[in-house]
Amino acid sequence: MSSGNPESKPSGIPRIHIVGRRNSGKTTLVCELVRILTQANLKVATVKHTHHHHELDTPGKDSWKHRESGAAAVGILSPQMTALFIPQSREQITGDREQRYSAFYSAFSDFDLILVEGDLQTTAPRFEVWRAETGEPPYAATDSGISILVSDDQLPQTTARHLRRSEPPEIARVILDLMQRSHS
Repeated sequence: MSSGNPESKPSGIPRIHIVGRRNSGKTTLVCELVRILTQANLKVATVKHTHHHHELDTPGKDSWKHRESGAAAVGILSPQMTALFIPQSREQITGDREQRYSAFYSAFSDFDLILVEGDLQTTAPRFEVWRAETGEPPYAATDSGISILVSDDQLPQTTARHLRRSEPPEIARVILDLMQRSHS
């Protein structure tokens, strides 16, 4: 959504993406925002988006064997962690990109916010983290759908609002404001 309003799906949970080039500081910013927002009594879920094919389960383990046998979904439950693997066909992967997030909405139904690291193709609001030392221009220079550009470096001309990377509390405040506006 280029409007800058958090994407709220049927669950009503806002979803905001932190995007940027490799080594721009996306993970660090996501972790800082999670700490700040949870201190503000928000229940925050995170999703790491990747365009690479990763085997998330452990090949040869029982849960992997269940999935390889054709299970439509496989869960792992331990005293410390719960995981859910939902295999997707090639048609599902290349279909409606936003639909791929639907599995998270039921799993995260009692959360206040979903922060996603990555996914430039989403229609949900995107905050780009940019550092000049990456050697490439920010995506926001050519993608007007990126609503916020987060950087402490000298910025090229973009339509995105600029926030200082060195001020994570201000970035969190902007997220809170977006969330409040999307619920009013």
